Amino acid sequence: MIDVDARGVVEFTQALVRIPSTNDPARGRSERPAADLVEAKMREWGWDPVVHEAAPGRPNVVAVVEGGGGDGPTLMFEGHTDVVTEGDLSTWTVDPFGGEIRDGRLWGRGSADMKSGLAATLYATRALQLAGPFPGRIKVCALADEEGLMIGAHHFVSAGLAAGVDGAIVAEPEAGEICAVAKGALRLRVDLTGKMAHGAMPQHGRNPVQAVGTLLVALRSLQQELQERHPAHEHLGEVYVTPTVVRAGTEEQVNVIPATASVFVDVRTIPGLEHKVVADRVAALAGGDGIEASVSVLVDRPPVDVPVSDPVVAALAAAHRTVTGEEPVYGGVPGSTDGTVLTHWGGIPSVVYGPGGKWIAHQADEYVEVAEIVRCTRVFAEAARRFLHRDF
Repeated sequence: MIDVDARGVVEFTQALVRIPSTNDPARGRSERPAADLVEAKMREWGWDPVVHEAAPGRPNVVAVVEGGGGDGPTLMFEGHTDVVTEGDLSTWTVDPFGGEIRDGRLWGRGSADMKSGLAATLYATRALQLAGPFPGRIKVCALADEEGLMIGAHHFVSAGLAAGVDGAIVAEPEAGEICAVAKGALRLRVDLTGKMAHGAMPQHGRNPVQAVGTLLVALRSLQQELQERHPAHEHLGEVYVTPTVVRAGTEEQVNVIPATASVFVDVRTIPGLEHKVVADRVAALAGGDGIEASVSVLVDRPPVDVPVSDPVVAALAAAHRTVTGEEPVYGGVPGSTDGTVLTHWGGIPSVVYGPGGKWIAHQADEYVEVAEIVRCTRVFAEAARRFLHRDF
C-alpha cells in the first residue's frame, strides 16, 4: 500500500475543525479562513492552487497535480470547506470548534461533514505524488457552500473547470459505504392568491388558507401515488413529498382573511422519477375555487445513478478491498452532495465515500473516528492509483 502521513492528515483535520467556517456574515464567518488553510498546505507541497471566488468572500480552491508519468485520465477529489452552524451550545459536551481527540475520536463541527474527508483527499494525493510518477493528473478541489445552494460546485462547472475530468470522488461521510447513487432534491414554493376580507364577512373574500389545507391533504395522496408507481430503491428508499413551511396572515390580524398564502414543499426523489412531472402535478393540485396558484422551483437537483461498473466506482471498490481486506458495501446518499452538481451539470461520473458516520452530520457532538480518517486516506490514495493506471 501507498504510505500516507497518518499523523499529518489527523493534525490537518484538527486545524480545519478549529476554524468556524459557517456561512454567517453577521458573526464575521465564512469559508475563507478554511480555504486559506487549504491553499497554504497546497503551496507548502509545491502545488500551484488557483482560487476562484464563487461569491464574494466564498472561495473555491483548485489545484491540479500532474503525475509526470505521461498522458492519462483526470481524477477529481472534492470536498467542501463550509460547515453548518453549531446551534445551541448547551447541547454539546465538547467545544464544537475545539478539534479535541478523545477516546479515539476527533470531535467538533465538521469533523465528519466533511473536513476529515477534505483532509484525506489532500494527503492521499500528496502520498501518491511522493510514491513516484503516475499517468494523468489529479484535480484536488475544496469548494464553498455545499451546505447551502452549492454555489461553489455550480461555479466550478460554469467556469469550465469540469471539462476533461473523467471521474470524481466526493469525500462526504458514508461510514465506509460506496455510494454511486444519491437521492434527488426538488424544492417548490406554491403561492396561493385569493381576496382579502373581514373575518366577520368571509363571503366577500376568497380564503387562500382553506386552499392550503386542501393542498396539504393532496400532497399526502400524491406521495402515496408516487411511492406506488416508483417502488422503494434498494439504496435510497422511498420517494417523499414533504410540506415544510406554511405562511399566511399574521397573529396581529387574526380577524382578517389574508389575500395570499404560501406552501413550501421538499420533494426527495429516486432514479426514474422526473422532477418536471412532480412539479406539474403539484401545480395541478394547487388552487381552484377562485384561488389562483403559481409554483416556483427553488432547488432542482436530480438523483444520481452512476453504474458500479464505471471506472471511478470500480477503482474505489478495488481500493477499499485492498486497504481494508473487506468486500465493499454499496449504499446511497440520502440527500444530495456537490457530486449531484458535478454529475448532472458537469457530466462527471461521481461516487461518494468518506470518513465519518452516515447519520452523524449536523448533530451536536459530531465526531469522526481517528482510525477512519487514516484508513480513508489510504483508500483514496489506492483508488487514485488504480483509476489513473486503469488497474481495477
